[in-house]
Amino acid sequence: GALGGLGLGVWWRQQQAAIAASEADEKEEEEMGQRFMAPPVSGLRELRRRRRELRSRMELLIMETQGEVCRALAALDPGASFSVDSWERKEGGGGISCVLQDGEVFEKAGVNVSVVFGLLSEDAARQMRSRGKSLKAKDGKLPFCAMGVSSVIHPKNPHVPTMHFNYRYFEIEEADGTKQWWFGGGTDLTPTYLNEEDAVHFHKTLKEACDKHDLKLYPKYKKWCDDYFYIKHRGERRGIGGIFFDDVDSPSKEEVFQFVKSCAKAVVPCYIPIVKRHCHDSFTPEEKLWQQLRRGRYVEFNLVYDRGTKFGLLTPGSRIESILMSLPLTARWEYMHTPPESSREAEILEVLRNPRDWVH
Repeated sequence: GALGGLGLGVWWRQQQAAIAASEADEKEEEEMGQRFMAPPVSGLRELRRRRRELRSRMELLIMETQGEVCRALAALDPGASFSVDSWERKEGGGGISCVLQDGEVFEKAGVNVSVVFGLLSEDAARQMRSRGKSLKAKDGKLPFCAMGVSSVIHPKNPHVPTMHFNYRYFEIEEADGTKQWWFGGGTDLTPTYLNEEDAVHFHKTLKEACDKHDLKLYPKYKKWCDDYFYIKHRGERRGIGGIFFDDVDSPSKEEVFQFVKSCAKAVVPCYIPIVKRHCHDSFTPEEKLWQQLRRGRYVEFNLVYDRGTKFGLLTPGSRIESILMSLPLTARWEYMHTPPESSREAEILEVLRNPRDWVH
């Protein structure tokens, strides 16, 4: 009888511990849910269950980044609100698109998360092979998983720059079962007018995020950014750069993930202070016109050169509205427009043609 009583006591304590653990799980899930804009594609329970796996940690990071950025933007534009749109992809996965349109401060601000998986299309595989990926398909099939957060913010005021960021993870399973994986991403700034103080703040914040991991990263990824966002047919960059990297798979999965996390956490501090500083600046109709012409260049780059846009358009079942969210609400193309010499408009063009070092 005494032993039976002891067994009952152990059982009772185990039951109480299980209830406490379950309540703690529910509380943690509730807290996670409050940080996100919508339930994650893979589901909170599943993410918690597989929380040690890198795919789950990356999905949690992109969900948290989306929530942080949306809350920071909404705080600056209290009259506007994000429409939150969860979507499913019948081939596998889905996403959450958060878009704010026609606010007082932001003409259009979108922050998207997507988590998609399935079989890579032949067009998408061809695009990857063209940049040196050796992908060995099994019966022509390549299972893949891609996830990321991506955002473009187009403010109304021409003295507030447009900002873009994107952080993503990719995994492909080859014919023999080996997995290829890599990370990519970046954050860059596209001002209508040059403000050196803003440029220095933006680049310094990104440099600090990179320097935590390796002092070689910022100069390398700054140059990559200047080279990537190049509108060849115009002979100018899309903006004043930032950082950009792709196909990064070393030194280790964990180290690259921690680096990407630092970059994602730098998005709000590198940009929000600039918006606060200028969102109430006065501007003229001529300055607004110049902003519209610069937006036209933004569209040209995104539709002609941007790798992410191309990949999205080549992926079966992808959501076109979310891919083209990066385009501004308004833009303008004037025939043979050239700004006067020594004007502020000519000043920004000079920087776009000849990138500068902002942090030394």
